[in-house]
Amino acid sequence: MKRIGFWSIALVAMLAVLFFAATALACTPMGVGKDASVDGSVMVSHTCDGWYDQRIIIIPGGTHAEGEMVDIYKDPCVATRPDREPVKVGEIPQAEKTYTYFHVGYPFMNDQQVMMGEFTWSGRDEVYNGDGMLMIANLEELGLARAATAREAIQVMGAMAEQYGYGDGGETLVVGDENELWVFEVCGPGMLWTPESGAVGAHWVAQRVPDDQVFVGANRARIGVVDFNDTENFMWSTDLTVLPQQMGWWSEGEDFNFEKIFNPDPYGYPFYQSRREWRAFSLLAPSQEFELKDDTEAYPFSIKPDEKVSIQDVMNIYSDHLEGTEYDLTQGLAAGPFGNPTRWALNTDQKPEGTEAQDWERSIVSYRCSYSFVSQSRSWLPDPVGGVLWFGEDSPDTTVYVPIYCGVTEIPEEWSSGERHVFDPDSAFWAFNFVNNWANLRWDAMYEEIRAKKASFEDEFFANQEAIEAEAVKLYEQNPDKAVAYLTEYTGECMDTVFEGWWDFAWHLVGRYADGYMINEDGSQTTLGYPTDWLEAVDFGGTSLRDLEKLGKGTAAEEEAPAEEAPAEEAPAATEAPAEEAPAEPAATESTGMSSGAVIGIIVLVVVVIAAVVYFSKKKGTESK
Repeated sequence: MKRIGFWSIALVAMLAVLFFAATALACTPMGVGKDASVDGSVMVSHTCDGWYDQRIIIIPGGTHAEGEMVDIYKDPCVATRPDREPVKVGEIPQAEKTYTYFHVGYPFMNDQQVMMGEFTWSGRDEVYNGDGMLMIANLEELGLARAATAREAIQVMGAMAEQYGYGDGGETLVVGDENELWVFEVCGPGMLWTPESGAVGAHWVAQRVPDDQVFVGANRARIGVVDFNDTENFMWSTDLTVLPQQMGWWSEGEDFNFEKIFNPDPYGYPFYQSRREWRAFSLLAPSQEFELKDDTEAYPFSIKPDEKVSIQDVMNIYSDHLEGTEYDLTQGLAAGPFGNPTRWALNTDQKPEGTEAQDWERSIVSYRCSYSFVSQSRSWLPDPVGGVLWFGEDSPDTTVYVPIYCGVTEIPEEWSSGERHVFDPDSAFWAFNFVNNWANLRWDAMYEEIRAKKASFEDEFFANQEAIEAEAVKLYEQNPDKAVAYLTEYTGECMDTVFEGWWDFAWHLVGRYADGYMINEDGSQTTLGYPTDWLEAVDFGGTSLRDLEKLGKGTAAEEEAPAEEAPAEEAPAATEAPAEEAPAEPAATESTGMSSGAVIGIIVLVVVVIAAVVYFSKKKGTESK
């Protein structure tokens, strides 16, 4: 159903234009080993920063007949972009047996508790080859459909890339199951490769993360020296060293450093990648006092955290704006008067002279995020119960993470539909995108309220988790299908509750915060105003004061309170002035008159009331059907 009409579409049109004006490659995945987590889970997480397909679609597994083929589409991760519609580029033989997996921009989970998180690093132009059939999202689809473990998924993806060719820039996947955590990195075969050549179609390597450690990656290759003698903790492609040796990037007898060989010059401004890695590691292990490094210097592949890591810890890291550091995005002139961490994208020609290669500080959280998640894979629970992925649409700091168990068979339509360039009140993504954009009007006032509302949902989900899973296990022991049905119903209820609740909350914010005012619970209006130090910085009142000086009338303060009548420190504040001395024109917040500000406030309130009546009347009518 359409829950709001044309008036609300017009309201967000401008926000949509701003939001989608630029897309950047900026994902920040993490992985937590089973001995590094609070409960023994293997965790995989991902922030999908940019315009990517946010729809969750379940692709059923099954058995397949001989001769069945799988269609391969180029760029499936951006299927919701009208300018980049996926095009079929080929097909490959289907596997005899496939597992059910969850498709989104970058597919992230299958029913065997295998989880994947992605980030881009592009790498050397010399290894890129557009003739390769497969891109990273294609490899994820194949790996999740054909593998029951993380190690097996890497073997599948590596073999597919070698056989059919990898046709994109460098990419990294964090791949986990209930026992192991791996990092998989891949790039193209080189400019001279062709599908008919019979040569290896990709360069790739994988490294296992120690069970007691945490991995963080941010848009640069992260696997350093490959130990070719350690086949338990490393995997690699056929002929991995041949091209680097031919090109003079590596010589026999040297350490084979994958990161330095294939990604020597990460894209972006000098700290675009390293700042996020530094921040995450610093939050996880402050005792190690990580030094500042630019993107040409590597941090450790993985670290041991000071304390074991919870799901909530990772979620909080994903909401970080560099608070409390010298890079804090909520502070300084760029944050505006209201401490807003959002930094819109810039064109190069807009930057001041000498800063063309620089950019805003890059925090872990990004306003342009399509979705994010944190997953749990647990060996002591049956697969349909043990694998749960906490999913949030839009920016992590203003989203609500909902549980999606890997055994579920249905996802509510609101979470599996919706176009990114057309406002849609029936889309979960748009509920969260709207709130995130509305918060930009008055971040300091709204953000705390948004975080409290977010926590009210998540805290209940976490509080219920143990009981829900205990019941699911009991049903699984009776009949696995009963457990699947139970978790499917529960997941759907959670997602429905959040969808409805967040739209209600969105319209609450619209009614409460507008035109620089806040409507209180008792119906009174508070003027939020501006911080005094910011008013000073923007020269508040300066033009008036200077014109008074030009006219020889001095300052307003001098005219109203001559120094000889009373010392400045003894002059009563404006709010303390007797009623008879009050200005003839009452202030907008006073109740003794109808100023233009008050009239505007009433008009806004009337509009909000009308909108609310329309919304709730439609909602009531729908619920009665």
